[in-house]
Amino acid sequence: MDEIKINTMDTELPVWDLSEIYKDIDDPSIESDIKIIKELSEDFSIQWKGKIKDLNASEFLNCIETYQNISEKIYKIGTHSNLIFTTNMEDPEISRYNASVSDKLTEISSLLVFFTLELSKLDDKTVSEWTKGTNSSKWLPYLTILRKKNDYLLDPLVEEMLIEKSATGRSAWVRLFDETSAALRFPFKKEMLSEAEILNLLSDPHPENRKLAGKSLSEVLENNKRILGMILNVISRDRYIEDNKRGFKGIVSSRNLDNDVEDEVVNTLVTTVNNAMPKLTHRYYKWKAKQFGKTKLDWWDRNAPLPQTTDKLIEWSEAKDIVLGSFASFHPEISKLASLFFENDWIDASVRKGKASGAFAHPSVPSLHPYVLVNYQGKIRDVMTLAHELGHGVHQILAAKNGLLMADTPLTLAETASVFGEMLVFRKLLDESHIELKKQLLAGKIEDMLNTVVRQIGFHQFEVKFHEARIKSELTPNEIGDIWMETQSHAVGPNINLTEDYRVLWGYIPHFVHTPFYVYAYAFGDSLVNALWYLYQKSDKDIFAKKYIEMLSAGGTKSHNELLKPFGLSAYDQSFWDKGVSMISGLMDELESI
Repeated sequence: MDEIKINTMDTELPVWDLSEIYKDIDDPSIESDIKIIKELSEDFSIQWKGKIKDLNASEFLNCIETYQNISEKIYKIGTHSNLIFTTNMEDPEISRYNASVSDKLTEISSLLVFFTLELSKLDDKTVSEWTKGTNSSKWLPYLTILRKKNDYLLDPLVEEMLIEKSATGRSAWVRLFDETSAALRFPFKKEMLSEAEILNLLSDPHPENRKLAGKSLSEVLENNKRILGMILNVISRDRYIEDNKRGFKGIVSSRNLDNDVEDEVVNTLVTTVNNAMPKLTHRYYKWKAKQFGKTKLDWWDRNAPLPQTTDKLIEWSEAKDIVLGSFASFHPEISKLASLFFENDWIDASVRKGKASGAFAHPSVPSLHPYVLVNYQGKIRDVMTLAHELGHGVHQILAAKNGLLMADTPLTLAETASVFGEMLVFRKLLDESHIELKKQLLAGKIEDMLNTVVRQIGFHQFEVKFHEARIKSELTPNEIGDIWMETQSHAVGPNINLTEDYRVLWGYIPHFVHTPFYVYAYAFGDSLVNALWYLYQKSDKDIFAKKYIEMLSAGGTKSHNELLKPFGLSAYDQSFWDKGVSMISGLMDELESI
């Protein structure tokens, strides 16, 4: 693969090594393992299907541990196929391998779906007998979450069919989006750039480069808006049909159930941020426009570096030291866990053709370890992204002790460690900087927080209006563009010029396709961290760090209310969300005072 070299980088950027799972896509162990997993799943089904409610505590413990063991084997193969695909999305053989593995694992999963369906229908008496004073008590959180879904479950045969058809339904459209996006090339001067590269140029120090990149991004998305619009329409309709049959009343209710958060909590978050937009984004972009001697900024200048910004690139080795040092200043255990990613090739950082844009941390399975993907290009924002994803990675390692079924946190809590990690790095850099660099850092952090909180709520509002409109009929790309412009205009405010070529930028947002209504979780997580950071500044640091590590280690065993209780916080309180908003405005005060 062609690799893009970053000038002044003194260290070769790491590429993760997946051979610890399988040597390559032709490794004969893959087919052998799939065969074993299928046999185990068939035996499990024969032994336990239709019998779950009649088990005693000991039998239940044996049953659920067997189920978790099989699930871990499934997820391990899925980890390999997904990760190798995200770094080679233009390779047809790897694409075929990923699809083949997905098909086979989906077929196997349909054999196992009876287990969670039967668990969800258990009565209180059975659950009490299983978990009261027995070794099965640790499974109570898992059973509680499953049973919350009971009212929305369909006939077991329908549930099995939905799983089996997912590979040719929703998952197929997600794959089409991913492969389409990966194949797009954006003309820039004499080059043809990937999506990650063209998006990176929107924060280039040279205004002409930003404009060219913005125009190129818009033009290519415009040329592909029919297929992108079709994908979004199908994803929405597919979701609506299933949610409607399950009995969900609200557009976002099924996502909220998956996130283990109540509709009213999400509504309070959205309302709070929406009402605060004038004193957040509107205020900030008015200030930023003045820095450029303008009354309005063009949309491609929204993330532009401030005038007189230093153009120094941060080498990978320095970024590593910054992140690990920042984590160590909070607690040595956090830094120690993060260092494992650098020492063991668990990070894929180089920018290259066919690799997914953006960044993520993949939890893998508890018996293995997480993997981190970033597209590192040496900017301060890239260092923040590295800290963000390593925060996820540390969280995933700490939570792994709960086992596969209870390691994952809901999306609303998944951003806790990542955003907190970013804040640690930001404060370290800010404390060690001269005044001009402080201004640059503050502006960058404010923009990141606005992107994480306000912009994501703007995205959420777009999704709500789009999905509501889609119930009546399919929307044309232009109609989608109308909703996009309406919601984003309010989100960024009157000092950002959203011209006609901004109308199609909904087309590159992967969360709209991969996980509808994911985006509000970013705002939830950022606001949660803002409230935690506020307490951290006023608390005994050692006591706070101990509580914080315990919170991360809980994984998916506790609700948001249980996790926040030791800190004296509650997402049910309006003041909780106000803390998140006030912290951003406080940083603006700090910036304007420089």
